Amino acid sequence: MLGGGLAVTVIALGMGYFMLQSSDDKKNVAFVFIKPHANTEATKALVKAELAKRNITITGEGEIKGTVIDQKKYIDQHYYSIASKATLLDPKDLPVPADKFQAKFGLRWEDALAQGVVYNAMQACNKFGISADDLDKKWAAAKKAGKLVKFGGGFYCGEIDGIFIFNGFFMSMRSKFTGDAKIYYYTTEWSQNDLKWEDFRGSVLGPTDPADAPADSIRGQVALQWKELGLQAPCNVGDNGVHASASPFEALAECTNWLEKGLAGESFGKKMLSAGISEATIKKWSVDPQVKFAKDGKEGKFSLFDLVEDMDSEECLATLLKVSKFCPCNNA
Repeated sequence: MLGGGLAVTVIALGMGYFMLQSSDDKKNVAFVFIKPHANTEATKALVKAELAKRNITITGEGEIKGTVIDQKKYIDQHYYSIASKATLLDPKDLPVPADKFQAKFGLRWEDALAQGVVYNAMQACNKFGISADDLDKKWAAAKKAGKLVKFGGGFYCGEIDGIFIFNGFFMSMRSKFTGDAKIYYYTTEWSQNDLKWEDFRGSVLGPTDPADAPADSIRGQVALQWKELGLQAPCNVGDNGVHASASPFEALAECTNWLEKGLAGESFGKKMLSAGISEATIKKWSVDPQVKFAKDGKEGKFSLFDLVEDMDSEECLATLLKVSKFCPCNNA
């Protein structure tokens, strides 16, 4: 062991010792949670058994109530790219392309703001005095009537009952995590020598659509055994039983959000800080911004989370360093 209790691999040569690599460098850490629709004692037992079977260590676990998720907006931060337009930002602060807005609705964006007829989804629910599901129905009707416009990924506006609403569909998604709902989480770790991140997500967790998941994966088993596990309805793409981080960096973002942990207290956060990536930049990256980068020989803007998806800890850190150095615009 070296200082701080960190295990390392060493090789003896003559009278000297040469450090090859810290075992911590090979450690993957992921945040896993059982979604509210599947949060039963039987599902918890299944998840714990499957993680243990794959030599994945649970380092912490617990329950987070929907009232807390609502109050602290954990779910809004989790789905930031969508929620920022629906609950977190006022419409005046959104990057609305004025030309597209006017082309769709026949009203200048500046005039819509001045008239006070623009609302995010949460504000719209309050204005109408309706539930998330009621707004979702109105949103579906607006979509059917061709009264929606897409401004970008996860960025929509709809004309409903004389006002303009952003990402009205999100409130229904959000309601599944609030009120009487609860999630049950696990912080996990394992060696990338034993299990690659890609296999963790593909084989252990299973694909997003449980219909495509291997029968022995966690999502596959929850989907097949939903009645026995005490679920009220079959699984689908949205209600797919269990969530897990898509990369070590996404896990860091999720732990700092859901568990309110500091960057320096998380192993991957510590690695990034030690590598010279600033705390401000890490926080900026934690909401999955578009970053300038060269990928597959083509330069452009990419989702940061997508760039490092399924990478193990070492490769993920190396890629993030390249992103940091590629363009000053990527950093805070």
